[in-house]
Amino acid sequence: MDSEQLREYGHQMVDFIADYYKTIETFPVLSQVQPGYLKQLLPDSPPTHAEPLQNVLHDVQAKILPGVTHWQSPNFFAYYPSSSSVAGFLGEMLSAGLNIVGFSWITSPAATELEMIVLDWLAKLLKLPEDFLSSGQGGGVIQGTASEAVVVVLVAARDMVLKRVGRNALEKLVVYASDQTHSAVQKACQIAGIHPENFRALKTNSSTNYTLSPDTLTEAISYDIAIGLIPFFLCATVGTTSSTAVDPLPSLGDIAKKNGIWFHIDAAYAGSACICPEYRHYIDGVELADSFNMNAHKWFLTNFDCSALWVKDRNALIQSLSTNPEYLKNKASQTNTVVDYKDWQIPLGRRFRSLKLWMVLRLYGVENLQSYFRNHIKLAEKFETLVARDPRFQVVTPRIFSLVCFRLLSPENTEEEGNKLNRDLLENVNSSGKIFISHTVLSGKYILRFAVGAPLVEERHVIEAWEVINVKASDLLKTR
Repeated sequence: MDSEQLREYGHQMVDFIADYYKTIETFPVLSQVQPGYLKQLLPDSPPTHAEPLQNVLHDVQAKILPGVTHWQSPNFFAYYPSSSSVAGFLGEMLSAGLNIVGFSWITSPAATELEMIVLDWLAKLLKLPEDFLSSGQGGGVIQGTASEAVVVVLVAARDMVLKRVGRNALEKLVVYASDQTHSAVQKACQIAGIHPENFRALKTNSSTNYTLSPDTLTEAISYDIAIGLIPFFLCATVGTTSSTAVDPLPSLGDIAKKNGIWFHIDAAYAGSACICPEYRHYIDGVELADSFNMNAHKWFLTNFDCSALWVKDRNALIQSLSTNPEYLKNKASQTNTVVDYKDWQIPLGRRFRSLKLWMVLRLYGVENLQSYFRNHIKLAEKFETLVARDPRFQVVTPRIFSLVCFRLLSPENTEEEGNKLNRDLLENVNSSGKIFISHTVLSGKYILRFAVGAPLVEERHVIEAWEVINVKASDLLKTR
């Protein structure tokens, strides 16, 4: 590492990225390239001799950026946000510069201790129970994604119950979630060896706004116990992927406790907004949970990846995930006076991700973060109002946070035609390159999703997005 070359190239790279953000609205939001496009543009083998950075940046501009879908564009309204910020970027840069591999305390004490402190800060902002703080038996850990978080807690829950009932009972273990729960839970079951037929994706419907019914859960658990199965894990969601449904945590938590079931809460998207007092009630019931997860990299201005997971009993994770080979032994670890995060996750190595979250919290402060979430929710409310005013459209589910679920009504009033109409509308809107939205299916109906969350989004972008949708809808209806 040549420090002067780093200074020179670093300035060029920062300038390149700053210029990218300055011109980001000039790019089609959704990449318009065809599969395999890049193979036609790049050589078959790497260069024999070093090339100047300017040549590489030229290729990024000419060949890579056309194949990028621009998640940070203010006209990106698909999926859920993956927000970046100056603070998050600086934290990422510092992490890359230090380039530590902080699997145990001794490998970089600051990495472990800052992670503990910052996740305690965030837990206090969310008003999580003291059981989730590092001062007790639990604590927080940064995972890569919510998918990784649910794997580690499901494995911990599995091993706890198998220790009690015997390893041969694996085929009897049952996992519960709703049919709106993220597919990560199903994947976690596959990884953990849960038999596919023992994953219960319990049906939801519009009468409860697609939340998991406590009665449905109770009935499923009672049935499984009656036929000799062992309920052991429940995942509830605060802000489902399809429609931001919020499961009734207090009721579900009570059921889980009565039946000795590990209760996990996935608040990957909506958890961020719960640092605002007016939205905190959506995680009431978290005191009954064994684990709680939110993605700081979704809405909390922390560059990907940074998924915060808290557990009430850290030993449950450690007993399932710990390894202690001779080459990793050290005095601090052997005396049990420190946290070794390698035992709280799937991989051994880990990056200094807490720097990003620390930077975000310090450079913006709580008040600015709260205003940021409130502004996005206000902009989503604006879009919802625009949709509701147009009789050709329908708002499908109540808007809670910054997602609006809507659809264009079919003149023929049939489900099949309605679904085709909305599929065509989505394709026409996204192929324009002006905005990018995504879809879901609820109760058999094809639904369009408009998620406000890009860091650069303003009210004008929301209004312009509605105009694009409006024009494309008018064009489609003329052909019907």
